[in-house]
Amino acid sequence: MLVGVIHGYVHPDFGPVTEALRRVTRHRKGGGGAVAVLHNGELVVDAWIGPRNRSGDPWTRDTVALSFSTTKGVVATALHRLRDQGVVEYDAPVSKYWPEFAQAGKHDITVRHLLNHSAGMHRLRDVVPNARTLLDWDATCAALAASPAAWAPGTRHGYHAVTYGFLVGEVLRRLTGGTVTEAIRDLVVEPLGIDPLAMTVGRALDDRDELAELLIEFGSGMFSPRAVERMDRMQWLRPVVDAFVVDDFDAVLTTTDVYDGEMPALNGCFTARALATMYSATIDGSGFLSDETLALATAQQTTARDSVVFFPMRWRLGYHMAATLKGVMPRGYGHFGFGGSGAWADPDSGLAVAFVCNRVAGSPFGDQRFLRLGSAAVKAASRR
Repeated sequence: MLVGVIHGYVHPDFGPVTEALRRVTRHRKGGGGAVAVLHNGELVVDAWIGPRNRSGDPWTRDTVALSFSTTKGVVATALHRLRDQGVVEYDAPVSKYWPEFAQAGKHDITVRHLLNHSAGMHRLRDVVPNARTLLDWDATCAALAASPAAWAPGTRHGYHAVTYGFLVGEVLRRLTGGTVTEAIRDLVVEPLGIDPLAMTVGRALDDRDELAELLIEFGSGMFSPRAVERMDRMQWLRPVVDAFVVDDFDAVLTTTDVYDGEMPALNGCFTARALATMYSATIDGSGFLSDETLALATAQQTTARDSVVFFPMRWRLGYHMAATLKGVMPRGYGHFGFGGSGAWADPDSGLAVAFVCNRVAGSPFGDQRFLRLGSAAVKAASRR
């Protein structure tokens, strides 16, 4: 279905969502994106717009976009599937599955602590020498295993911005014997009939034709050298620097090097349709997740401000709150990402909403694109 310059399909009841997509992708610096919405298991929006690269090639149905921390919710969902299979316990020590992790006094850290960001393992700086180390899975996990926690597990919540992917990902790898992408394929993609190239962590060199080009300008923003130096002088901002900053980060994230390894907190490559399909499956009654596992996975763990990003994230197990411009949905859960992407499910409205894009518009807390799309979807569903 063609709606102006918007391609794809939209149910007439959800026309405001595609109009919102048109508005949020209007920008002098270009870029495109895609939105998908399922309502009570029905795909009501699957639409895309704009260019997928600087050359002006159009976004297509199969275009995938680097989605940064939106990846965390996908990794968590794969682990929840293993809980349903009796393979993992949330309150078991991480060292039960990853024995080397018990080093440096971390024997009391549980899988739950990793999932809800209360393990005190948020530090990236001084753990790995540079961002290129993150492309070496074994080296990064060995460094994390040897590192002490910043606080006693469960006493505080602090966003494991980059380390989450390796911590939870290594548990997945130990339990399944494969890579994180293979675990997601076996536990999420194949059971739901998702296109395997629509949901990967990293990207094989031969499968990059449909990748949207990331439109981003580092060096003058939040983590520019000058900004980092200023934050270093302000002690209360040190946790932010520790969690996000490491040498060569810009060089890795702004080139195709970012796809060369698995970084399951930040280099997931998704279509909006794949993300919305996954989140919808958690609430559609199909048994993709059992009622018991879903209740445990989505129970709110804290209302306190996060110790790293200083915002009340309302952590679940691998998810956080689901928000729109109209506020937070009490039982909603999902994950957004730097650059504007995000996905969530809400059992009360029956909605699953996802957005991917290629133009980075700022920090997740200042980027309202996904919030606007979610608001339009909630309003449309309420009128059905």
